[in-house]
Amino acid sequence: MVAHGGFLLRALALLLWGAWDAAEPAERGDPELRLEAEAFLEKYGYLNENVPRASASTRFSNALREFQWVSQLPVSGVLDGPTLRQMTRSRCGVADTGSHAAWRERISALFAGPRAKMRRKKRFAKQGHKWYKQHLSYRLVNWPEHLPESAVRGAVHAAFQLWSNVSGLEFWEAPATGPADIRLTFFQGDHNDGLSNAFDGPGGALAHAFLPRRGEAHFDLDERWSLSRRRGRNLFVVLAHEIGHTLGLTHSPAPRALMAPYYKRLGRDALLSWDDVLAVQNLYGKPLGRSVAMQLPGKLFTDFEAWNPHNSQGRRPETRGPKYCHYSFDAITIDGQQRLYIFKGSHFWEVAVDGNVSEPRPLQERWTGLPPTIDAAAVSLEDGDFYFFKGSRCWRFQGSQPVWKSSQLCRRGGLPRHPDAALFFPPLRRLILFKGARYYVLTQGGLQVKPYYPRSLRDWSGVPEEVSGALPRPDGSIIFFRDDSYWLLDQAKLQVTTSGRWATELPWMGCWNANSEGALF
Repeated sequence: MVAHGGFLLRALALLLWGAWDAAEPAERGDPELRLEAEAFLEKYGYLNENVPRASASTRFSNALREFQWVSQLPVSGVLDGPTLRQMTRSRCGVADTGSHAAWRERISALFAGPRAKMRRKKRFAKQGHKWYKQHLSYRLVNWPEHLPESAVRGAVHAAFQLWSNVSGLEFWEAPATGPADIRLTFFQGDHNDGLSNAFDGPGGALAHAFLPRRGEAHFDLDERWSLSRRRGRNLFVVLAHEIGHTLGLTHSPAPRALMAPYYKRLGRDALLSWDDVLAVQNLYGKPLGRSVAMQLPGKLFTDFEAWNPHNSQGRRPETRGPKYCHYSFDAITIDGQQRLYIFKGSHFWEVAVDGNVSEPRPLQERWTGLPPTIDAAAVSLEDGDFYFFKGSRCWRFQGSQPVWKSSQLCRRGGLPRHPDAALFFPPLRRLILFKGARYYVLTQGGLQVKPYYPRSLRDWSGVPEEVSGALPRPDGSIIFFRDDSYWLLDQAKLQVTTSGRWATELPWMGCWNANSEGALF
């Protein structure tokens, strides 16, 4: 809140010196202070100049009532001492526009049926204030010099993990030279975001962020940042709050919410309130492969300068087995030697026929030129070539060598953007792509959709929508995956005959311990 630095100093002085009566209206107090309060309310989205037939005094009083309601103050419509004191507190620089309405929306969600929840999700999607994907990359561009880099990176990682623990989102840190969906940057003063967003040093607005899909959060470099609760401004809480904005969350008026306009204090309770969790799940769903969201108390994040992310009491014990066994994966395929390739994030695993699994390897190390993550993959059992799909682009490799000089624009051939899964279907000797409730059969070479396609997934009786992978099996069956479940399709009948949990029931997926004859986790 940089433009009102003088307002803050004068208001604090009046409060400290007792020159301002706690209940005295601004009209009978300091007129200049009222003008500054009006500028504050306008900056943060409370003062509506477009209300017809309303006097300036009425608009100001209504704006104060809205601000007082969001701030959990007595709603009087008067610029009194408690309201003035609230305005002087350091806070997030993002406007509170829509907080009142958004909170009512989430309150109604507690009592709404499935149809109402589906309509609400569609409305959120239409607003464009969400990411179209579940895997997001981030980059820490710079950080305050007086803080150790390792501690700041640990705080950033933990802040992103807070949101992934309770939603269907996953995050990974992008390399310094590559693109990133979300960028965290520290600035001084005016940094081309407009004068109202310029930073003014300690106090005022500490940070601000932009909704998807700009994906940026800015922090005041001159603030007295700390990673300890014993001094300074706790950077971890501000990071977690601003990351919430980059995911599409507005401010919350719920008591003790992390997304409240004024930053939360670390304590014994969980860092995310029920309102924070409900808001992010409205946009991105619940945690993939887990029915219960994992919450951590705020006291675990009180001192990052002494916090070791690899050995924390608040950290869950490491589970055995590959990472994909415990959650889900992005894509899966199989080659002519029945060797599996399982992709998750920026890594992949090879699983031999006997279920022995390799260490995770960087995706771009094996197939140079691929993006950091992929949507779908398939190996042609005709020539052994790998096909990868991401967004509207396609890649083809023979082993590790690209067949095409560069990626191809798949949509020219009618292929869907962001396919859910890819499959080489032996009876047709063709690649098939799955997207939502439809499937696409491709011509030889994989870049054109055959005539009369796409068709409804109802042709494959019992196969669910939005699968994450599909494989042909040696016995002629086809197996489909989604989250932690699988469906086995009889190829002759084109009908699902079996379903279950792949990690615990399919030893050849690499999640089975042959010695103990049980799952690895």
